[in-house]
Amino acid sequence: MTQILPNKVNRAARQGCCDVYSLSKHWPCLFPQHGPGRKHERRIGLTAWQQDLVDLDLRPLLRGLLHSDGCRVLNWVNGTPYPRYHFSNASPDIRAIFGRACDALGIEWRPHNRWSLSVARRGSVALLDAFVGPKRDPRGDSSGGHRVC
Repeated sequence: MTQILPNKVNRAARQGCCDVYSLSKHWPCLFPQHGPGRKHERRIGLTAWQQDLVDLDLRPLLRGLLHSDGCRVLNWVNGTPYPRYHFSNASPDIRAIFGRACDALGIEWRPHNRWSLSVARRGSVALLDAFVGPKRDPRGDSSGGHRVC
């Protein structure tokens, strides 16, 4: 944010953290996905410059999507735990972005329900585990990567 709008970045100290924010009428120009209405009722897509950045390394995109709208759970089958990832979002466009990123990295996924995708194959879970890492809650505690949705 400071590289783009250095005079518009603010910080608010809170107990255990510091919120960083920027208010500007120019952010919608840079991030056209932000706009009026519900995100699942309007078109969401990456602009060319965003796609170019994502194409350099898809892993940060997947990590961010899973940390914001996903979880890693243990699926117990006959007393044996099997880790899996779920990604849930009401926007079909955002689910498609997640699916395309997984496809490009060789991560097998499938629809889980109406709004959720699942990564359950052992090799694919291992690929995600290698770079996603555990979510952190606002207090800075690690969930150990086993947060229930």
